[in-house]
Amino acid sequence: MTISAATRVAGVIGDPVRHSLSPVLHNVAYKELGLDWVYVAFEVPDGGARGALDAMRLLDLVGLSVTMPHKTAAAGACDELSTTASALRSVNTVSVGDHGRLIGDSTDGEGFLRSLREAGHDPARRLVVLLGAGGAARAVGRALGEVGARVVVCARKADAAERAALLAGGTTVPWEERAEAVGAAELVVNATPIGMVSFSDAIDLPFPLEVLHPGQVLVDLVYHPIETPLLSGARGQGADVVDGLGMLVHQAALQVEQWTGRPAPVAIMRAAAELALGRRTA
Repeated sequence: MTISAATRVAGVIGDPVRHSLSPVLHNVAYKELGLDWVYVAFEVPDGGARGALDAMRLLDLVGLSVTMPHKTAAAGACDELSTTASALRSVNTVSVGDHGRLIGDSTDGEGFLRSLREAGHDPARRLVVLLGAGGAARAVGRALGEVGARVVVCARKADAAERAALLAGGTTVPWEERAEAVGAAELVVNATPIGMVSFSDAIDLPFPLEVLHPGQVLVDLVYHPIETPLLSGARGQGADVVDGLGMLVHQAALQVEQWTGRPAPVAIMRAAAELALGRRTA
């Protein structure tokens, strides 16, 4: 990659952000599309989202991805919000519109749906149990509800579960009853951090594997490792599985498409992410 005075800049803001795969995903996409663009990570401390978005205008950045802890603050700092971002009060994508107006969007939910469909699964009219009620869970739940899935949210905090269920047009079950709910579901989505490499040194599972069975689909939003203990165990029970890397790739691909107006090279982005994750675990 050759950087020149004409090179356009996009980036991601977060804290921490040095571990982010977004530069890998975006830069390989820009190269494949033949664009003189570069994507970098900006470590912005909590409370700095508005300043970062102001700088976006001043520096004529192509776009910004937004990750924790800035998604809510970024929503408040944008001039306009998409319908999805407005409902979630969360932004992971900022684009520059006419007259320098900043437009906020959330591509997480649609990225999840694209990943699920890419794996051959249509969630419409399916009974879905969604484990977790954080930002990713809310985005996924709303997206599932929008396409007609019957969503049941199960989370440790009952009030958070209720908020997520409201967005999804669904219902809740207590965390203590998750095993029974999972056993009755057609699609199960783990949107908790249980199973993430950094979450615990032990092998953690959000529910007993014995409740899974053939005919079910299990999605684990954890993507590091790509093959989580939950995915491996679910496969052993005969369930179909979908890893979390697909959602990460597709939400970034949607950003690429918004900013460039061109189809994103999804397969190439996925391969680059797999290579990067492989190096981290080698």
